[in-house]
Amino acid sequence: MSSKESREFDIIVLGASGFTGQFITEELARSAPKEGIKWAISGRNREKLSQVLITATKETGIELSDIAIIEADVQLDESLRAMTGRTRLVLNAVGPYRFFGEQVVKACVETATNHLDISGEPQYMESIQLKYHKLAEEKGIYIISACGWDSIPCDLGVQFLKKHFDGELNGVETYMSFKTGPQGVHTNYGTWQSAIHGFAAMGELKELRRRLYSEVFTKQRPDSKYKLERKTLPFRTEDANGWCVQFPGSDRSVVQRTQQYRYEKFNERPIQIETYFVVRGMLYLIGIMISGGLFGLMASTRFGRNLLERYPEFFSFGMFSRVGPTREQLKDTSFSIKIVGNGWADKLAEPTDVPQVPPNKKAIVMIKGKDPGYTATSTCLVQAGITLIKEFDKLPNSGGILTPGAAFDGTGIFDRLKAHDLTIELVS
Repeated sequence: MSSKESREFDIIVLGASGFTGQFITEELARSAPKEGIKWAISGRNREKLSQVLITATKETGIELSDIAIIEADVQLDESLRAMTGRTRLVLNAVGPYRFFGEQVVKACVETATNHLDISGEPQYMESIQLKYHKLAEEKGIYIISACGWDSIPCDLGVQFLKKHFDGELNGVETYMSFKTGPQGVHTNYGTWQSAIHGFAAMGELKELRRRLYSEVFTKQRPDSKYKLERKTLPFRTEDANGWCVQFPGSDRSVVQRTQQYRYEKFNERPIQIETYFVVRGMLYLIGIMISGGLFGLMASTRFGRNLLERYPEFFSFGMFSRVGPTREQLKDTSFSIKIVGNGWADKLAEPTDVPQVPPNKKAIVMIKGKDPGYTATSTCLVQAGITLIKEFDKLPNSGGILTPGAAFDGTGIFDRLKAHDLTIELVS
């Protein structure tokens, strides 16, 4: 699709009546007027969508009664095509994406419409890339997943570190921390459901990645003499204040695909990455290990998955709920990600060169933002969408299915995020 092609709308938010869709609508309401963006919201139920605009008007102080409402059902192909054909970009908030994502991507490809979503589901993202990448290239459109908190902060943060690392970066370790207020916070049911079925389908990833890294990516990644250790047991480090455990989200796989893409397209040396979650106290650590073990055991069987889906509050020890968090809880919640990079002070002549000495240089990037599940996710998605619309000609490769770090590095997205209280800064 031409960057100058005119359509009725620049952006349509699909799934606006969902819990996350409400926050996305409010973020877009604040940002669209400043950028001259024409937008609308979409979903199955017009009455619920009308209420979304009423709530967004109340929360933002911006009158939204003139925003168009477009009815569309993700289970009806004709309905989806009618919606996607009216806009340059769909911001898709309808999950779990393993169940409802491909239908929307297919409609976007058929109508030559760009598509961003907030999936943190590796199997969905990688299967879509395998199946639709060449078709998206042919249509000149961008399909970009992981545009929420999973995984814009980490993926773009790694690219930011690479740009500011005066030398050659070998690998990064990320340390993620959360802060909540006195009321605590929990996550809504959709994320819980995605995690259940994502865990159950992990066995499919090996074959999927074998195909992805031979059919879409074709260049053999250079081997590193200095491997980044993957720590599987809880540990402590000077780089984090607390116990560190592996982070089970999509950041690692998304960054790896970004690195492979940039190696093949721009001859950048691909870096290694390991991601960790920081737990403040021993009791919390024990609780996470017990709940994680129970979750894994139950998610591996159909009977267990049914129980997990039926009783999310009980089996997650209150961390997930069918009722989303309150706005007061979200206001008191924030996150930080510390990206610690190690490498060499001297730049390599070629990405395939093998240094003869161990890494001798360290640099740190710190990322901070508001509550990750809804506020930061909405910020990331909306600012990525506005960047795509306003800076389409700066995106690489004239289309395809890309990661955020592959698509948006080289645009003004860093400034847009910073203007909306999500900062990515070099601190050491």
